[in-house]
Parts: sequence; C-alpha cells; structure tokens
Amino acid sequence: MALNSQKASQDFVPIKEVHDSVVVLKDGGLRAILMTSSLNFALKSEDEQTAFIIQFQNFLNSLDFTVQIFVESRMLDIRPYIASLEEAFKNQLDDLMRVQIREYIEFVRNFTEAANIMTKSFFVVVPYTPATITVNKSTFTSLPWQKKKADQTEINRTFEENLSQLEQRISIVQQGLVRCGVRTVQLGTEEAIELMYKLFNPGERSKPIAILQEEAAK
Repeated sequence: MALNSQKASQDFVPIKEVHDSVVVLKDGGLRAILMTSSLNFALKSEDEQTAFIIQFQNFLNSLDFTVQIFVESRMLDIRPYIASLEEAFKNQLDDLMRVQIREYIEFVRNFTEAANIMTKSFFVVVPYTPATITVNKSTFTSLPWQKKKADQTEINRTFEENLSQLEQRISIVQQGLVRCGVRTVQLGTEEAIELMYKLFNPGERSKPIAILQEEAAK
C-alpha cells in the first residue's frame, strides 16, 4: 500500500521535542544521550585487553535496562579551519607569509579531499519509558472532566518524576563506563538537537560539537 504523499515527513519522526537536555518521544519515553571518549584497544597489552573485556562485561550484566550504543562516522568538516586561515591571510601584511598561507590552504583542501578523512563520535543512549496504565474508556464516557485539558502543573510534576528516574539510570551508566576507563558527558539541549538533525539529514553538514568531544576526552 502506498504511503500518503501529503503526510508530513515529521509524522514519521518519533521525537516530540528536546527538553532539559532530554529527548522526549511521542509515546512519552525519555532518552538521554551520552557522548563517550574512545580508547585504542589494539595498542593495549593482552592483560589490559582482557581486563577491559571483563569489566565491560560486568558493566553490561549489571544493567537491568537496555541501552543503545552507536558510532557516528562523518567526513571531517574543515570549513571552520579554512575560514580561520582565510582570515589570517587577509590580516597578514608580509607578502611571503601571504604566499605561504595561501599554499597551505590549498594543501589542506587537496589533502582532505583526496584522503577522505573521517571523524568518529561515540554515543550511549539511556532510555526511560514511563509505565502506562490501560483504562477502559467506556467507563468514563459520561464524566464531565474527560474533555478538559490536562493540568500543566500535573504534566510538569510527572515529567520531573520521570526525569528523576532517567537521571538515576544515567548515573549508573556513567559510573559503569568510568570503571571501564571510558569517560562520558551528557549532550545538552542544543547539542542533542544538532545530533538529531544530522541523523535525519545525513547529506547536510553543521558545526561540529568539538567542545563536547574535548570534555569527553579529558
């Protein structure tokens, strides 16, 4: 059966909003996104590799909820770096330095295009889905408050309660990864929106979240 062409593409995206650094799904579920540091497993000794595998296995076995681990691979965006070099070229008064800067800019452009340099970012998604209670709607068809909008105070209170449960899970995941030698940082609202945009628009580029990568690498 063909899909309705008039249906907006947003209808197929399960995300409702990003609020307080948390991705809120249309079904009420919450998702926190942690960016993690990486480690070069191949450069470690055999004993270190074995210790890491055991520790990571213990971490996974300690979880009583599911997590999602994914790697984002993207071509290196050198536009900000090229822009800074172009600015230095404009401000440089020495003719020899201007020539060297121009040659260096062309070298960087040609090298990155030929080498196809990729960047990798590592993420762990921590979920929390509130329990749903099935109610027989026919029992409440005559109640006068059925058609009233949900009280905003109650909505906020429920969100805070669910957020508290999610934060407990975030703490468990972060502590478990620290024991494995992996550091994490939770994406803020803007960073989470940027990541979601890049995932649903793979052909477009946006500014890299370099600040978070530096924090995760510390």
